[in-house]
Amino acid sequence: MNERVVSRNGIDLYVRDRGVGAPTLFLHGWPDTGSLWNEVVAALNLDTLRCIVPDLRGCGRSSKPTETRQYLMHELVADVIAVIADLGVEKVNLVGHDWGANLAWATAAFVPERVARLAVLSVGHPTSFRSAGLAQQIKSWYTLLFAHEGLGEAFLRKNNYEAIREWLGHPRPDELIEELERDGQMTAHLLWYRANIPPQAFVSDPPVLPPILAPTLGIWSLGDHALSESQMTNSAAFCRNGFRYEQLGNFGHWTPLEAPAIVAAVLTDFLSSPLT
Repeated sequence: MNERVVSRNGIDLYVRDRGVGAPTLFLHGWPDTGSLWNEVVAALNLDTLRCIVPDLRGCGRSSKPTETRQYLMHELVADVIAVIADLGVEKVNLVGHDWGANLAWATAAFVPERVARLAVLSVGHPTSFRSAGLAQQIKSWYTLLFAHEGLGEAFLRKNNYEAIREWLGHPRPDELIEELERDGQMTAHLLWYRANIPPQAFVSDPPVLPPILAPTLGIWSLGDHALSESQMTNSAAFCRNGFRYEQLGNFGHWTPLEAPAIVAAVLTDFLSSPLT
């Protein structure tokens, strides 16, 4: 595995690079790092796929700026483009989970010439997500808490990290807590929410994005307590060149950790299928 740092405007992004073949960029979400994808990548054929896995800004070994504006979506998209440019390739397959899925949608919408295929796990198209009605808003209650400086952190730490251990459903809570308490990541991660989901998003109109031109795969699991199925399936309306939907059964939100072999198999089939 090749490990290196990609720098942009004073931000250093730690990147793992394994395999050969079609470049495929994996984006993690909250509250993870690039290590979320370790088992998925290990289950893929690295003779046909080159797997590039960064720690996104604020996370893991990458830089952790402290200003909320430094996590606005256009900054995050620019980070993705910087990683792609560093590879020396024109396009990548883009795979994202959670916030990484949201970032992948935005990248495919605004920089379509850089994305060959798009695969998103858990989180549907931003317009579909914001149009999913009261049921999804109720599932997203915690984003109102995370929007407030100090309050989100206190909630996650309360009663020996009770929320992380019992509510979040992350399969590796002790490892997660240790990582979040390293180098200010507890706050840095939450800045993604503060920059991009202000409380007024609950009453404002959904965003309007350019159409998704890359063939798209959406993956959702029945046990995901934070995302409704409709916000994923209704994403098809925003994908001009095809949307394939895969339901993974009764797994939770963290399918890359709970079902890495299944995720790898679905990705392999999608990424190797002929373009129509």
